[in-house]
Amino acid sequence: MGKLLAAVGKFFCFVQVNQSTVGIKERFGKFEEVLNPGCHFMPWIIGNRVTGQLTLRLRQLDVRCETKTKDNVFVTVVASIQYRAMEDKASDAYYKLSNPKAQIQAYVFDVIRASIPKLELDDAFEQKNEIAKAVEEELEKAMFAYGYEIVQTLIVDIEPDEKVKRAMNEINAAARLRVAANEKAEAEKIIQIKRAEGEAEAKYLSGLGIARQRQAIVDGLRDSVLGFSGNVPGTSAKDVMDLVLLTQYFDTMKEIGAASKSSAVFLPHGPGAVKDIAGQIRDGFLQASTQEAK
Repeated sequence: MGKLLAAVGKFFCFVQVNQSTVGIKERFGKFEEVLNPGCHFMPWIIGNRVTGQLTLRLRQLDVRCETKTKDNVFVTVVASIQYRAMEDKASDAYYKLSNPKAQIQAYVFDVIRASIPKLELDDAFEQKNEIAKAVEEELEKAMFAYGYEIVQTLIVDIEPDEKVKRAMNEINAAARLRVAANEKAEAEKIIQIKRAEGEAEAKYLSGLGIARQRQAIVDGLRDSVLGFSGNVPGTSAKDVMDLVLLTQYFDTMKEIGAASKSSAVFLPHGPGAVKDIAGQIRDGFLQASTQEAK
C-alpha cells in the first residue's frame, strides 16, 4: 500500500519526507537543497527528484577491537559509539561519506590500539573513562567534517583472554584465603588469651577461697577450744582438739557413705586409730614448733 501511494504521489509530482529524516533534492543530478519532513512538490518533468533520505535519529555502533596491554596481555576492547547526522550538514553526511560505520570503526581501532599498549592490564580497567574520552575527541574532529555528530563514546567492556581471567581469579581467591587465615588465627589467639586470663582469674579466686576457708577453720577451732575449755572445768586444750578431730572424722565418714560414687583413701577407723591419728597430727605440730624454736 505504501509503495502504491508513493508511486501515485510521484506521478502527481509529490514526494513525502518522513519524520526524523531529511530528503536530498537534486536537479538534473546536481544537489539543490535539503527537504524537511513533510510533503513536497517535485516536478520531475524539469529534472527535480529526491535522490535519497537521510535519517537524523541517534544510532549506535558497537566496535570490538583486539589489542594487547603493556604487560603483554591480549584483550578485546568493546567500544559503544552513539552518533547521528547533523541536520545543517545533511548534504555533507549524504555525499561525502558512503559508509560511516566503517569510517568510525577505523578511527576507534586507531585510538584504542594507540592507547591500550601504553597501559598495564589493571590500569586499563581503571582508565576506561580516559580511553573513551580520547576516542570521542578523535572521532569528533574527524566526523564533524563529514556532517556527523558524536554524541557519546563508552568503553563498555575490556575482556582479557580466558586463561588470564582464570589466573586473576585465582590470585584474588588466594589473597582472600590468606586474609581469612590471618583473621582466623587472630581470632584463635584472642580466644586462647581470654581463656588463659579466665583460668588465671579462676585460680586466683580459688586460692582466695581456700585461704579464707582455712582461716575460717582455724578461727573456728580456736573459738571452739576456748569456749569448751571455759565452759567445761577440768578440760585441757588437748582434750578439746581430740574431740574436734573425732567429730570431723565422723563427718567425713558420713559424707563418704552418703556419696554413691567417690574416690577415697580408707584408713583404720577404730577409736584407737583415731587416737593414733590425733597423736600423729599433734606430734607433727610439736616437731614443727621445736624446729622453728631452734
